[in-house]
Amino acid sequence: MRVVVHGGAGGAPDEPAPRQAVLDEAAERGADARTSLDAVEAALAPLESSPRFNAGVGGAVQSDGAVRTDAGVMTSDREVGAACSMPGVEHAASVARVVHSETPHVFVSGEHAVDLAADFGVETGVDLLTDETRERYEAEDPPRGGPRKHLDWLATRFGSGSGQAGGESEDEESGGERESGGDDGTSDDGKRGAPDHDTVGAVATDGETFAAATSTGGRSFALAGRVGDVPQVGSGFFCTEAGGASATGAGEDIARVTLSRRAVGYLDEGLGAQEAADRAIEEFEEITGSGAGVIVLGDDGAGSAFNTDGMQTSVVHE
Repeated sequence: MRVVVHGGAGGAPDEPAPRQAVLDEAAERGADARTSLDAVEAALAPLESSPRFNAGVGGAVQSDGAVRTDAGVMTSDREVGAACSMPGVEHAASVARVVHSETPHVFVSGEHAVDLAADFGVETGVDLLTDETRERYEAEDPPRGGPRKHLDWLATRFGSGSGQAGGESEDEESGGERESGGDDGTSDDGKRGAPDHDTVGAVATDGETFAAATSTGGRSFALAGRVGDVPQVGSGFFCTEAGGASATGAGEDIARVTLSRRAVGYLDEGLGAQEAADRAIEEFEEITGSGAGVIVLGDDGAGSAFNTDGMQTSVVHE
């Protein structure tokens, strides 16, 4: 089994070693699995349980104070499963697998996805907030009222362009510069910020079939119910017989250009994994001007590319 995992693209983490240790453990778990689909689910589980990443426990808090998880999985036979907007679900990738393997559908959302998870033995009702994420949200003077009030509140908190991936973005209200949280949840001035770009992903092959999966807690201070690129097939993840990819970074822009599909498209054309990753990120930056990263696995091995300050990965080949 060959497995590659990532822990999100954004700012350089201030404690890279402990995060790398979790990523290495995740890749090892995936490599011990029986099938490529088992491998990506197994690899993502410890990342979803670690508050060092923005998936499951410690995930990004939306405007109403809730953490809602999203995930998607695809295999090289083009079977897809995705689930989104799930409060209280730590292992979103496992729910996506249920959709992939147990239903005739490709996407299930919200409370119905939570019910589906419970029926198939995926734990629900988990408190995904940590003391740190709860305090961070409460310090932002949370909004009251309906969606319009929430939109006013998040206008100066939810980034666009490079601000979605650990950079600085211009605050259109004030004309100034606004700090965005980096890959490790820190802003450029060293202060602890909101975890936005620690989305996790994995791609695996058993030598015959490929599988790709991505899991996230979304984007901090997004409108309640917002769904980004991660569970959208072709955007956060994609897979064909040529290989698979998982993306991370500026979610709205990744969805607009279907980043993972672009990367795998280069594999379909016969390029190697590293060149496919490089070309996909070059195109992404040229089109959007935003930050992102992608991991790619093909017959020739693994590749990764990013245009942010950092993206940690781990590769294991058993």
